[in-house]
Amino acid sequence: MTVDLVEAVLDGRRADTEALIGAKMPTAWPGRALVERAFLARLEEIRANPDHRLWGDRVAITRDSEPRVIGSVIFHGGPDKQGAVEVAYGIEEESQRQGFGYEAVYAAVSWAFGEPHVRIVRASTFTWHAASRRILEKIGFRIVGTSNDILGEMLEYEVAKF
Repeated sequence: MTVDLVEAVLDGRRADTEALIGAKMPTAWPGRALVERAFLARLEEIRANPDHRLWGDRVAITRDSEPRVIGSVIFHGGPDKQGAVEVAYGIEEESQRQGFGYEAVYAAVSWAFGEPHVRIVRASTFTWHAASRRILEKIGFRIVGTSNDILGEMLEYEVAKF
């Protein structure tokens, strides 16, 4: 992702967003709450240091005859001193249960492990989010702890370089 793309999404400039991505956007993507949670609070940080803040972030696009955005995979910055990065992801409802989530997260994790200094990838998901848990566990993530969120208990996962 680029700063221009984040700004186009935040400003609701759909045509610019689609042109920058090279694919059609889903009608409801991204939701304003997701955009604000993912980017708005840190827009100045993104502008100041886009290579770090947008490290490895990707938009998931189908390979159909007419490419369309089906979700995204983001990292919460580059590797820390322990060589760990945290991945987060989301797939549009109409594109779920088709293997796209697994494919997108696996590709992002594989890419991260090809980068210098990355030894561990972390992720978290709600205990009640069975599909997300299956994606992580299929890739090889293991539960290493729990935390709480306003929406419920979170499972903390890690996978070491493979």
